[in-house]
Amino acid sequence: MVDQHRAQPGVPAPADVWMLVRQRPAVPRRSTQELAAALAEAHGPRFAVWHTDEMLFGVQGGRLTLQTLGGAELPAPEVVCVRQVAGPMHSDREVTLLRHLTRMGSTLVNTVEAQLKSRNKIWQLQELALAGLPVPDTLSYATAPLEGVVRSPRLDTPCVVKSVAGAKGGQVFLAPDPHLLREVAGSLTRETPFLFQEHVAHSHGRTLRVVVVDGEPVGTVLHTSGDGTLAANIAKGGSAALCSGRHPRAEELAVRAADVLGLDIAGVDLLFASRDTYSICEVNAVPGWRPEMTTVVPAITACVARRLSARGRAAPRRP
Repeated sequence: MVDQHRAQPGVPAPADVWMLVRQRPAVPRRSTQELAAALAEAHGPRFAVWHTDEMLFGVQGGRLTLQTLGGAELPAPEVVCVRQVAGPMHSDREVTLLRHLTRMGSTLVNTVEAQLKSRNKIWQLQELALAGLPVPDTLSYATAPLEGVVRSPRLDTPCVVKSVAGAKGGQVFLAPDPHLLREVAGSLTRETPFLFQEHVAHSHGRTLRVVVVDGEPVGTVLHTSGDGTLAANIAKGGSAALCSGRHPRAEELAVRAADVLGLDIAGVDLLFASRDTYSICEVNAVPGWRPEMTTVVPAITACVARRLSARGRAAPRRP
């Protein structure tokens, strides 16, 4: 990972473009490191990578402030490329930092509002369904006892069970019948709700990932399960095959989904409802991509450059 602000220890160099990543010691994704290198090449000393645990923020003398842990003042950047996984974000931690940067005048890619819509899989479905886009039938809950939820007469099996804040295919499984669902209910975590979603049988073990940047599909890949199981994620042993342009209806649907959620950059996972129709599985605000998807990084780099250009280098900062 390129950490431009460490060139002079203790004295952060002002930067117009940031990449904001998770707190240490989390290891950045390969795709995040690839993008950081491209942004560093494009912007040189005007670019910096910051982790969420490296700064303090607040109010001093009636103005909003940022500073390093060592107390050095940190000017807010012009543009922030947010590379935190949206699902695990907390409103009183990471989201607060993003909001603070926005209020200090920074342009976020993606915006706080878009991150919030994407961080919870039910929130996504609410927006997508209201916009008339195809999504699987889904049931979730607020504080209802989980054992009672799985006995609901409106809950059909087989169904896909997953955490509303999961990532990389974690906390996802297929419940083939009501008996198994009731048996495992007591083992599901209580901290984060789960959703129970229609099993789209035609897409079992197969998903399309479309990366959308500024309203354009810039890379499409078919993920396939390696052992016939439900999850096709690479992290779960699945395989990936590039297929850009082969599923134009899917790519069009992905663009519409990103637009509904207000995402400048999105990874849209689609299910095969039939041979030539699709349903939206979920939308990721911080997508990863395969190394062979060589068009993605230039597209995101250009997106960031457009945001910087739109502001103007001499644009006055908010007081």
